[in-house]
Amino acid sequence: MDMPVNVPIDSPNADTEWNDILRKHGIIPEKPASPTAIIEEAVTKARDQAHANRLEDKDLDQLDELEDDEDADFLEQYRQKRMAELSTIPQTSVFNQVYPLQKPDYSREVTNASKKAFVLVHLTSSLGTNTESRLLTELWRELARKFGDIKFCEMRGDMCIEGYPDKNTPTILVYNDGDIKRQIITLRELAGTKTGIRDLEKLLVDTGALKGNDSRLLHSVPLSDYTSLTSQKTKPASTFAEDDDEWV
Repeated sequence: MDMPVNVPIDSPNADTEWNDILRKHGIIPEKPASPTAIIEEAVTKARDQAHANRLEDKDLDQLDELEDDEDADFLEQYRQKRMAELSTIPQTSVFNQVYPLQKPDYSREVTNASKKAFVLVHLTSSLGTNTESRLLTELWRELARKFGDIKFCEMRGDMCIEGYPDKNTPTILVYNDGDIKRQIITLRELAGTKTGIRDLEKLLVDTGALKGNDSRLLHSVPLSDYTSLTSQKTKPASTFAEDDDEWV
């Protein structure tokens, strides 16, 4: 009876002539790729992609300022792209006002409507003394006029959800594709009573309701400042559905 032969094996990852022989005959697996090489390749790819997309957040005016720094044909491609994007705005600007909501209409006016466009709902306070809610009502009107391709709605919180605490108002709900994508519970998550159009535009960009290069955005602040708000703590979207199934 043949006795098994123990083949001496160095560390499987060692670069030795003996290991090369064993790998050739399939006795040990191929040496895994160096993680350093993988990381370097990923970094290089990300850097190349960032360079290729360096004009993605530029509007027409900003593109004009780069005439001396960029290839003329490359710039022209982005000019044509921006002009095409601008030409679609009048076609999709169909809302242009704040829509008051009634609970029986919520599913149609919000959930279903969000399958065609972004829908933002302001759940207002029932008290006239809520400064943040009054402020957001005014900002809502301005945003609705400015961004007619987004539907802005308003409804009293306690009429939407029975017993909804007034301390949680104003509440902002961002809908798209039939689901709640983002919630803001009071303006403390933005800038409190100092919240302005620019703060809400950041929210619109962050949620994807607007592109960062939209020419309608206030450009007194660099587009790079339209940073993600997702690190802020918000109430889970499912909470609203658990409170009342009829309106989600």
